Amino acid sequence: IADLPAPLDGLRVVQLSDFHLKRRLDPEHIRASVALANRCAPALVALTGDFVHRGYRYVEAIADLLAELRAPLGVFAVLGNHDHAVRSALGVRAWRRLHVAVDAALTSRGIRVLCNEAVLLEHQGARFAVAGVDDLWSRRCDADKALATIAPDVPRIMLAHNPRTIERVGKHRCDLMLSGHTHGGQIQLPWMRAPLLGRRKQAFWSGLYRLGNTHLYVNKGIGHSIPIRYRMRPEVALLTLTGPEPPA
Repeated sequence: IADLPAPLDGLRVVQLSDFHLKRRLDPEHIRASVALANRCAPALVALTGDFVHRGYRYVEAIADLLAELRAPLGVFAVLGNHDHAVRSALGVRAWRRLHVAVDAALTSRGIRVLCNEAVLLEHQGARFAVAGVDDLWSRRCDADKALATIAPDVPRIMLAHNPRTIERVGKHRCDLMLSGHTHGGQIQLPWMRAPLLGRRKQAFWSGLYRLGNTHLYVNKGIGHSIPIRYRMRPEVALLTLTGPEPPA
């Protein structure tokens, strides 16, 4: 990250995404993922949406599981399209207040849910920002509102469930965007990278991308939509911030 203050060099961020808690997903799978995240000893935890798969039944349960996360600078979250009960870019909702319930459940456990806003943090005297936007398909995503209030010289991490939110950043500084949504395609075949993903999703489907001065990391997720993964493991991602290499 350009202009990264020395105290932030080596800062550890853990990202978890796409839990999709439901009847066909064993809560122990999520509990083990939380334990792994804590063993990474992160300074900050980022949760990038889709906490529940469908409806209200598991809202409190997923919040209880994630309440065990530990990070001295905090646990931050954004909501995904399933948290808004939106299954496509058309924005049609099955449960109109589901996102309110998910937000309230996470907040009550000490998890800060960011909705088109940014929080300024300090670590050993150095400042950086964590910004978060609402889900792209919810039609409430406002990257400009989230990033415009941060001073240009402040490094920032942005949480956005859908990786195509990167196209909404415009001219704002965005050093690192953390996203999920794709599950890495869940299935990878030797002759086809991600057959379950449409053409637009395959633009940013899994792993680390570099777009200008922005790094985009797309997490493979913890849960699943259809109950199968093949050659695409669930993921707890550990990212370490570092400044640019000095000139030769």
